Amino acid sequence: MALINKIREKSGIAVGFLAVALMLFIVGGDIFSGNSITGGLFGGDQNKVGTINGVDVDYQQFVKLVDAQRQQLELSTGRSATDADLRNIREQVWEQLIQDNAFQAQYDELGIDVTADELREMIQGTKNLHPYIRQQFTDPNTGQFNEAQHREFINAAANKTLPAEQQYIWDSFKTSLLQIRKSEKYQNLVASASYITSAEAKKEYKATTDKVSGEYLYVPFYSVNDTLVSVTDNEVSSYYSSHKSEFTPYNSRSFDYIVYQVVPSPEDSAALQQEINLLARGMASAENAEAYASANSDIRNPYAWSAGELSDEVLSLISNTVQGGSFGPVKEGQNYTIYKYEGTETDTLYTMRASHILIRPDAEGDEAKAAAREKAVGILNQIKGGADFATMARINGSDGTASQGGDLGYFSNNGQMVPEFENALFGFRGEGLMPNLVETDFGYHIVKVTSAKSNIKYKLAAITKILEPSEATLNESYQAAEDLRATVKTAEDLKKKADEDESLVMLSAQRVNPAATSFNTVQNAREVVLWAFGNDAEVGKVADQVFVVDDSYIVAALTGASDKEDPKAADFKDQIIAKVKNEKKADVILGKLAKASGDFNAIASSYGAGALVESVEDITFQTGMLNSAGIDGIAIGKLFGLAVNKTTKPFKGQNGVFIMKKTAENIAPEVADYTQYKENIIQRRGLYSSANLADQAVREAAEIVDRRAKMF
Repeated sequence: MALINKIREKSGIAVGFLAVALMLFIVGGDIFSGNSITGGLFGGDQNKVGTINGVDVDYQQFVKLVDAQRQQLELSTGRSATDADLRNIREQVWEQLIQDNAFQAQYDELGIDVTADELREMIQGTKNLHPYIRQQFTDPNTGQFNEAQHREFINAAANKTLPAEQQYIWDSFKTSLLQIRKSEKYQNLVASASYITSAEAKKEYKATTDKVSGEYLYVPFYSVNDTLVSVTDNEVSSYYSSHKSEFTPYNSRSFDYIVYQVVPSPEDSAALQQEINLLARGMASAENAEAYASANSDIRNPYAWSAGELSDEVLSLISNTVQGGSFGPVKEGQNYTIYKYEGTETDTLYTMRASHILIRPDAEGDEAKAAAREKAVGILNQIKGGADFATMARINGSDGTASQGGDLGYFSNNGQMVPEFENALFGFRGEGLMPNLVETDFGYHIVKVTSAKSNIKYKLAAITKILEPSEATLNESYQAAEDLRATVKTAEDLKKKADEDESLVMLSAQRVNPAATSFNTVQNAREVVLWAFGNDAEVGKVADQVFVVDDSYIVAALTGASDKEDPKAADFKDQIIAKVKNEKKADVILGKLAKASGDFNAIASSYGAGALVESVEDITFQTGMLNSAGIDGIAIGKLFGLAVNKTTKPFKGQNGVFIMKKTAENIAPEVADYTQYKENIIQRRGLYSSANLADQAVREAAEIVDRRAKMF
């Protein structure tokens, strides 16, 4: 049903709540009570998907909820759920469980509820119709709410005259609206409780209006060669112990892997060529070549082709082929196609190919429009005078076709283009540069027709065969991967094998997250990720299986693991090394600057390569930026804190070592009303920033443990 499909597409939260409403209806109320045959969703089974606010989520019942949602999706869409669908469903189910077990207590404590009258008004009222409902009965072209259509639907639903599936989904959606409304009330309540104080507003005013100017000497950390400083593992551990709050723990896995990419063998190519030769003879003698081609092609091809559906190579071959003749195979990627040409027919539509150069007005109004037209006329005259059209398109074009020399490809007079453009081009005869500009709402177009309009369609019986690895080739590649896996036990063994055999390329996937379905360029690799996060995977060991990923086989060894619940210094080693190196580089720079004297230029000259002398004028605290150093909060703070004409001693900033001098300041006067600056803070933070913070706080307090990555 269109209504529910639109709800799914346009409201993420509605989908989540709707999902659980549907599943509760299907699975039954006992699922939360602990009375089902496996102990309930929150029963005693040790196989847990996770924990939310102290409540364990049972694996079997989580799967049951997901499966119910999958069935409903397949019922309503008429197709099988994809892997992406299943991932979304699991996420929605999990989010609803968080809502029920972490947030519902907040709603109860605050007395947040939805009455029957309120729900009725949300669904069928005239004053407080819910936006989700209003949106579904609003004409997208006119923006007008169709009250009659809405009333007709509501009456049908109330009288139970909707088709059974639609009635079922609608009743479930009404239930979901209760939860949606509770969430909205909670967010609005928290947001309305947020308050910007006068002190905050004054601070905002000062940060955006006080201005300072200064001079400074800057020696960036990168100017010190990395070879001059080194960082030991003990230093990494020590730094982490003292700065744990700077790092956010995370779950990840790293692994080395070797890919056996299966490609067709020479024998596979030869077998395909032999098959194509047989098919070509068969199609040439077939009484019904179209039917013969349809029965033998790996890809469904049309019989009547417009010029725009055929490559330049095929069009060229047609011109040299008599009716009834065959040609090919024509190769496109791994597809090989043979054709039998059986003449032409006329179409009701015309097809043509053209290139254009679009000149848009720079602004609204007649003056900007006239300027754009003048520019377009100038370009048209240059092309008439001999300038290359494609080059002029690349230089002057203002849409996505500019990089292709303005090429629009083939198109038909079926409304694909805006009417003004379509009418002008299909009213043109032949090929070549159109003598006049074409004006549309987008601007002015200079157009060159590269293939004249035609309503001719070519009757071509076409058989396409795909060159793919044979079963023997697949088996051979798999056996090679299995032989390698059987001879290595550790990550070091795998590396040695790769070093010894030039045909093996060792690759590395770093910090792969639990929900990943791919890594590096390897797609559809969820099975590998599940292994890496599984209980049987051990750091330093090779997986006990060869992974089949599309047309490739993978041998992998786990090389690293980080655990959000048990973080270690090694999880952040690269970040820590960079920080410690900068500290050591700061010591090197400060040591060289310790006895420096004179003005900044003299100090820079004495220091040598790497020292920069720069200045800034009228920067504010909030948006201040130093030239080469960029945004360095420490340095900018020091500059604002100085008295005019005072100079700091050398100090370590975020990006390097500085010596700063304030040369001027412009302190904004006090104002009586800071309301504007309160509004600025609200706009910058967002109207619902406090609600977002509250949401985050509730989730943190619930101590959510999510183990889904090890199971799905």
